[in-house]
Order: sequence, then C-alpha cells, then structure tokens
Amino acid sequence: MRILLIHNKYKQPGGENVVFESEGQLLSKNGHIVERLIFDNSTIKTFLDRILSGMKVIYNPESARILREKIEKFGPDIIHVHNFIPLVSPSIFSVAKKFNIPTILTLHNYRLICPSATLVYKGKIYERSIHSIFPIDAVMKGVYRNSMLQTAAVAFMVAIHNLLGTWRHKVDFYIALSNFAKEKFKTSSLAIPEERLVLKPNFVPDFGAGDAVRDDDLLFVGRLVEEKGIQILLRATKLLKFRLTIIGDGPLRKLVTDAASVNVNIRYLGFQDKEAIAGHLKKCKALIFPSIWYEGFPLTILEAFSTGTLVIASELGAMAEIIENGVNGLLFEAGNENALISKIAEINSRPQWAKQLAETARLNYLRYYTPEKNYGMLINIYRNAVALKQHPRDKWSPQSLAALSNYN
Repeated sequence: MRILLIHNKYKQPGGENVVFESEGQLLSKNGHIVERLIFDNSTIKTFLDRILSGMKVIYNPESARILREKIEKFGPDIIHVHNFIPLVSPSIFSVAKKFNIPTILTLHNYRLICPSATLVYKGKIYERSIHSIFPIDAVMKGVYRNSMLQTAAVAFMVAIHNLLGTWRHKVDFYIALSNFAKEKFKTSSLAIPEERLVLKPNFVPDFGAGDAVRDDDLLFVGRLVEEKGIQILLRATKLLKFRLTIIGDGPLRKLVTDAASVNVNIRYLGFQDKEAIAGHLKKCKALIFPSIWYEGFPLTILEAFSTGTLVIASELGAMAEIIENGVNGLLFEAGNENALISKIAEINSRPQWAKQLAETARLNYLRYYTPEKNYGMLINIYRNAVALKQHPRDKWSPQSLAALSNYN
C-alpha cells in the first residue's frame, strides 16, 4: 500500500511527533511504501509569521497546492493526518476528497472540541466547549495560549468547517486513542457518525523487563507544564519523605530546580533521550504520572508497562482506562497530593503486592501495546477506509458500517 503521512510538527518535542515517526517506521517495516509531508512550527519565528499562520488556519491555499503536487507525484492509496494546526489547515481534506483518496485523522488531543486541546483551563477540567458550535466562553477566557485572538482563530476554523461539513464528509475515519476520548467526540457538536470513530491506542517498542530488584527512587518523566501535574508531585515531596528523580523540561523548570535546591531527595536531570529514560524506568520503584488533563494515550505509561514498572497515575481520562486500580497499577484522585502520598505509602508497606502489579503491567503491554499488535489494528483501518471509498457508504448495510468501528 502507498501511504502518505501528514503532520504539522510542534516546536517542543512530544508524543504526537513520536507517534507520527513510529507509525511511519512500522508501516515501512511491514513492506508499505511510505512518504511523509511535514510542516514545522519552528518556521514560525516572528510576530508577522504568527499573524500569517493565524490567517491561514481556516484555509491554507499553499498547503493545498503542496498536497495536490504530492498526490500527483506519489499517488497514495491512503492519506493519514496526525496534526494539521496551524500551518496545514483543513484545506488538505478538500484536496484529498477531490482525488477520491481515503483520509484518516488521528485525534491526538481534544482541539476539535475545545481550542485548549487539553480540556483544561486554569488547572481545572474545562468542558464547556464540547457541545458548542462556537465556544464563545472559551474565546472570552482565551483558553488557548491565554490569547483571545489565537483562541478565536482556532474556534472559527473548527466552527466554519463544521458548518461546511468537513468533519462529517471529508474525513473517512477518525482514530480515537481511548474509549474515553471516543465518547467525548461522539457526543460533541461535531456530529461525527459513530461508525467513523474507530479505536486504536498508541504503542511503544519493547524496552525489555527491568531489574528484579529496584532502587527506592520514584520517577517522573514528562513536560514541565501545569497540566502534567508536576506541581502536585512537588507538593507531595513536602509532606512525605521519598526520593524522586525528575526527567523533562518546560516552562516550570525553575519551579523544579528551586525545589531540588532545597530538598536533597529531589534529583532533576533535565531532558533525557529514550535510551536514558528506559534505563531509569528499569531501575525505579515506580513511575508517578500526576497529570491533571485527560491525556491522549500517554507513551510514558506504556514505556513503563514495557519495563514491568509500577505506575501510580491520576484517576482521569486515558490513565483510568490503561490502569485498573490494584490490578496493573494504582490510581489516585487527580490533583490531590494527599491521595498520591497514600498510594506511595501503600507500595512501601506492601512490596510484594506492588511487584505483582508491575508484573501484570508487563503482561498487559505484551498483550495490547506492542508494535505488532498495533500494526494489525492500523492496517485494518486503512483497508476498510480504502474499501469504503471503492464501495460508497450508502451501499453498505447498517450492520457493516457499525462493524467498522470495532477493530479491537
């Protein structure tokens, strides 16, 4: 199969960029001809660049032209889009439709139902945009980058293309990363037909089982931003004495370095590559994942699972779907440092039980989150999208359409 992958890369490295590259490599490894069309936010350098990108977020004729030329030259059987904001725009879906090429869009975040993308505002879950054709409250609050103007640009883009039918008629399948996310999009103002929302989680390579005897260190890996809950973890270190290693970088770096400077139990390592992270996961007692937003499908948790490392995570969104409390990990009330401390104390007092949870996590990884398992799900989605283009939807039975959303 000839597959064209499209992605608008972020300036800061993150999960979406990793998934884009990993899926491309997985498809190539399995014999498919893969080409990538990449737009990069690092090209937005000046204030004028930001203004121009904002003006083109609704429809970018340049990206439409680039895609037309790519299609004519490469002749893809399918187009898979990971992110199209802000440089690509929904113009690409119209181009793909004109060429009658099936199109897949992975819903890595919640941008299409809230300009914030995280469904978080000022540290709290914010869902007022989900059912609104135009989220005026979100715009007035400036939920995207604390900017009314930038929030309005994204909101107008989504609303206009909702009215134009782009989301309902020009995207063949949406990949939801979790059942939780699938339900949020299904009940949103986008009115996407349920059979077009299909489930496929993320995957990670197998890091291999970690050390049988672990260090006492707890580990945090992630962007140092409010929605990742690092501030909750730091508050917990003031209430309970435990050794903590922090890996990552971001706007809250100073908060972390200040905490490390006065607490000898906190070790801050900054940004680390995957190999180094794997090494720390294999040695630590547990990974702490205190996120206060629903998340997409956190790669860090899957990486911990692959090493047989216990995960203590917020009982929220995707985390509560990956982790079954007391079976393959532990969940605590999101944002509650006392609840987190209670879980840490529990694994300290019940080491054999904690080890059993970690072993179950490793088994869950092998069953659900390997590259091989994920490839089967992904290629099944592609094949059905191609079949649907060749045999129009109105000729399919309701039973066949309903079956399309049940790949797992």
